[in-house]
Amino acid sequence: MAEELVHRSVTNGIATITLDSPHNRNALSAQLRRELRDHLERSIGEDGVRVIVLDHTGPVFCAGMDLKESRSAGAGDQGVQDLPALLELIWTSPKPVVSKLAGPARAGGVGLVAATDIAVAADTATFAFSEVRIGVVPAVISVTVLPRLHARQAHELFLTGETFDARRAVEIGLLNSAVAAADLDAETTRYTDMLALGGPNALAATKDMLRRPRAAKMSDDFAEMLALSAEHFAGEEGQEGIRAFGEKRKPSWVPQD
Repeated sequence: MAEELVHRSVTNGIATITLDSPHNRNALSAQLRRELRDHLERSIGEDGVRVIVLDHTGPVFCAGMDLKESRSAGAGDQGVQDLPALLELIWTSPKPVVSKLAGPARAGGVGLVAATDIAVAADTATFAFSEVRIGVVPAVISVTVLPRLHARQAHELFLTGETFDARRAVEIGLLNSAVAAADLDAETTRYTDMLALGGPNALAATKDMLRRPRAAKMSDDFAEMLALSAEHFAGEEGQEGIRAFGEKRKPSWVPQD
C-alpha cells in the first residue's frame, strides 16, 4: 500500500491539511490530488471544523502538475481533468481555507494558492506561471488565478513565465501577507483565530456573496442584499451572536481551547 502523501490533523476547530511529498516537491500527482480532495471533503463535512489550513512539508509548497506522470500518460489523461474539481472544491468551500507557504509555488501550485480565501507566505517564497516555458497553457488555473490578479500583471506574468517574489505577490493580489519565515506560523494563526470567531453560516453566506455576480441595477442589488441581511439577523446563529455581544461573552460557535 502506498504511503500517504497528504495528512490531516484537527486542533481547536482548525483542520490542517499537509502536502507531504517532498521527494517531488509536492507535485500534483494523481495520488496527492486524490488524497487532498478526500481530506478537503472530510474537513468540509465535519461540523467541528471551522477553518481549513493548507500546509506543506519540505522546502517547496507545490511544484504544479507531476510532469513525470504527464510524460507517461496518454493525451486524454494528463491529470488536468480532475484538477478543476479540486480547485472548485477549495474555492467553493463553505469554510474558509487558508494557504500557508514556507516555500515556492509554481503553475498548478499557484492555482491552489489562488483558490484559497487567505494566502500567507514566507517572504522568501517565489512564484511563477511557468507553463508557457514548457509549451503548455496555464488554462485551468486561470479560473482561480485571474480573479485575484490585476489585469496588466496577469498578462505579463502568464506570458513571460517570470519568477516573482512574495512581496510582489502581495502587491498584485495573489497573497494577503508575506512575512519573515520565523513569523509564518504566528501570521497564519492570526488569520485562523480571526476566522474562527465568525459564525459558520455567516461565513459560508459571506463567501457565497463574494462570489456572486452583482445585479445590473443597484436597486435590485440592494433588494437582494437586504433580504440576505434580514435572513441572518433573524436566524438562530445571528440571534446567538447578538445575545453573546450583549452578554459580553463569546458566541457558542467559537472553538474552546
